Amino acid sequence: MGRRILSPRAWVRRLHLWLGLSLGALMVLAGITGALLVFYVDIDRALHPAVQVTGRAGPVDWDRAAATLHAAFPARTGPWRLELTGSDGAIPARYYHPAERAGAGHAPLLAWLSPDGRRVLRAEFWGDGGMTWIYDLHYCLQLGPVGGTIFGWAGLALAVLLASGLWAWWPRGGWAKALRFKPRAAPVRRLYDWHKLSGLAGAPLLLLLTLTGVMLALPQETGHLLRPVLGGAQDVPGQIADGAPGTPDIAVSRAVALAQAALPGARAVWIELPGQGQGAYRVRLAQMADPSPRFPHSWAVIDRHGGAVLGVANVAQGGPMDVLLKWLHPLHDGSAAGLPLRMLVVAAGLVPAALYITGLWRWWLRRRPGLRP
Repeated sequence: MGRRILSPRAWVRRLHLWLGLSLGALMVLAGITGALLVFYVDIDRALHPAVQVTGRAGPVDWDRAAATLHAAFPARTGPWRLELTGSDGAIPARYYHPAERAGAGHAPLLAWLSPDGRRVLRAEFWGDGGMTWIYDLHYCLQLGPVGGTIFGWAGLALAVLLASGLWAWWPRGGWAKALRFKPRAAPVRRLYDWHKLSGLAGAPLLLLLTLTGVMLALPQETGHLLRPVLGGAQDVPGQIADGAPGTPDIAVSRAVALAQAALPGARAVWIELPGQGQGAYRVRLAQMADPSPRFPHSWAVIDRHGGAVLGVANVAQGGPMDVLLKWLHPLHDGSAAGLPLRMLVVAAGLVPAALYITGLWRWWLRRRPGLRP
């Protein structure tokens, strides 16, 4: 007797089972860590009382803050980035390429200054603190750039896992019956109902989070795939060499004002101080057209000596690829629509745990001898 030929739906169910058993735990890890990272800045601040300070009187003296960083870290002669949070609390700063973490991918030195810019309240390397360690676990499995690539490709398999679950469930008859929960059914049937209802409730947002995560983890592959369709993204103005070393710099606050004037209505969010041998301030700006409140996509480059505007990138004037790129991160972490979307992302991050537990439990029950499926 020949082997029974499986239908396409049966093959999809097997694929869903194999992917769930092999990658389900990875999906749970991504979901739980991602849920934590939705509020990672707030959680990190709550875990470190040293930076829970307020009381700034008047505008920030950015020149004093820059001088404090250079005095506290004299060996760090490259560019520092200061975050303009808009609050009267501690001033976050980053030194993106410390020699100690060369080759480690994203591993800046983080520092927080007092609201008046006079003191360093806290300093640590990225990944040494609790929340940045979780961030690396979520982004690259604590394996550096190679881990990010592995996680990106695994994310595609997780998207197939979700899609195969939808295909395997898709009703061929009435929708009411397919969506029904049977509280008095056998345990294996109740687990199936919990599994399908959890998956259906979370699938749209989980698919969105998975695909945006894949594109963030695989930027080069995403660009190669989409550039022929969407076109290229506009260039971000880069740093230049210092053309007049020894000439006094303009004030940092002046550079911020000039950058904001170059894009009227924009708000400065980050300012990159020029390092040794570099000739410009690079200011990252948020506009109404940009959904990312913390890492927007408009830039202005200001000459460190004369204050001339050397380059501008205006996300509002970008093409389709710029539209895609500006939405990726704020959709992935929920920041695009404030607290309501962030809470939905947190809830979606917990759904993989429910799917994995119910699916694994049902699979184990069905393997017990004599138990009806």
